[in-house]
Amino acid sequence: MASFSITGNLVDIHKEEIYPAEIKIDNGKISSIKTNPKLAVLPNNFILPGFIDSHVHIESSMLVPSEFARLAVVHGTVATVSDPHEIANVCGMEGVEFMIENGKTVPFKFNFGAPSCVPATIFETAGDSLDSTDVEKLLQRDEIKYLSEMMNFPGVLFKDEEVLQKIASAHRLNKPVDGHAPGLRGEKAKQYIDAGIYTDHECFTKEEALDKLNYGMKILIREGSAAKNFEALIDLLNDWPDMIMFCSDDKHPDSLVLGHINQLCARAVAKGINIFKILKAACLNPVLHYKLDVGLLRVGDAADFIVVKDLENFKVEKVFIDGEIVAENGKSNIRTVKSDIINNFSCNKKEVSDFEIVYTNEKRIPVIEALDGQLITNRLSYEPKVSGGKIVSDKERDILKIVVVNRYSNTAVAKAFIKNFGLKKGALASSVAHDSHNIVAVGVDDESICKAVNLVIEKKGGVSAVGSNNEMVLRLPVAGLMSNEDGYKIAADYTAIDKMTKEELGSTLGSPFMTLSFMALLVIPHLKLSDRGLFDGDKFEFII
Repeated sequence: MASFSITGNLVDIHKEEIYPAEIKIDNGKISSIKTNPKLAVLPNNFILPGFIDSHVHIESSMLVPSEFARLAVVHGTVATVSDPHEIANVCGMEGVEFMIENGKTVPFKFNFGAPSCVPATIFETAGDSLDSTDVEKLLQRDEIKYLSEMMNFPGVLFKDEEVLQKIASAHRLNKPVDGHAPGLRGEKAKQYIDAGIYTDHECFTKEEALDKLNYGMKILIREGSAAKNFEALIDLLNDWPDMIMFCSDDKHPDSLVLGHINQLCARAVAKGINIFKILKAACLNPVLHYKLDVGLLRVGDAADFIVVKDLENFKVEKVFIDGEIVAENGKSNIRTVKSDIINNFSCNKKEVSDFEIVYTNEKRIPVIEALDGQLITNRLSYEPKVSGGKIVSDKERDILKIVVVNRYSNTAVAKAFIKNFGLKKGALASSVAHDSHNIVAVGVDDESICKAVNLVIEKKGGVSAVGSNNEMVLRLPVAGLMSNEDGYKIAADYTAIDKMTKEELGSTLGSPFMTLSFMALLVIPHLKLSDRGLFDGDKFEFII
């Protein structure tokens, strides 16, 4: 590997200083850093460690890891802390292995965790499962850096033996444990943290985050395609710079094309937050917390760093990983690697009658309230709209039918109603449906819903939109979650179907497919729909 030097304004996060320096790189590592006030440096040339997404499900980008890397590096991202539980819910251990091996095909630092909750709950049908023995086997691997988010917080609180064994395995192997405890406060939060769980990315209020910070838990500020908590939490960085990290959690391909962690840095600067506090969250803290093999611009470190034009907008000019230039001026140097396809998809096409709901004199029905930019939902109650002896969607009140179809076997379709999607016609469907990834769909009539679902079944995975005289489907052949094609093409195709959903079908949501994908996620309160029925996330039981 070639040796070279680079000169610029070194942003030293450790010393909290910015100074001109010459950095020498040999064999992919930083061999020396020379500082000299007389060094001639360009005024628009700042060298800093690369950005790290401290919690992301690569699968949410609809791209295999190698393509995610292609798109992410142009924004200065050099590494991710990635939970592969989406594909694990579909394909089990084989799915985790796929992510690890595909990630190795490109110069990018993926840091995968051992999924702790596959399936997320016993109240839905998943494609596979990982028990405590499987989790320990994964944790023993060098590629596995941590125990992924412990979503089963009731299991922690009630000391479920399987749950505690998974946490104990991580502690024994000296690997951190990620949390997932939306809304947990007070003594229950303390109990959860005391079990040895170190982070949480689910806080949606400052008060909740402060509660957890005071108990010693680190907070990941999440700004993804669906869940957006930046505005609510960013002020915490002023007082807790060593306890905060940035993450996306879920990032759809169209938004990944536009930006990544660099955008959060720019927004934080605009709020007047100290630059070194920002860069601790974006670059330093994830490396230290997860013990990542990612360089931090110190002698002996891997040459993982970026060159930006300024420290306000963070326009990325060059990105280096292990001394290799992987992106330059918005162009990725990572080549597309055609990956294999693995999947688990076994259900027959549906009939319109499968989606009908017979009216049995209900005075009121429970309705899920979707919240734009949030994963949580509210539970509402409305008088049903009845037509021809059936309960049907009500466009006027924006109360639409939502369904979940088991993709692993032929079972009865689960049906309910949801508010705030805003569709005026047609339907959407997706096999990206956290966390078991059955098929979730919403629409204004049963015919459209049926057509949208069958388009996904025909492709053995994907997202679809059906209008009056138009239909679109984006095929996702890898586990029904990801494409193995060019990431920029997939981003363009996704942008087109998203545009159709908003402009032709009328959805008022910022990211309708992403929001739809979380409507079956039972571990997020308050009301969700699994393939087995309507679920109360507070009581953790089905609604009869």
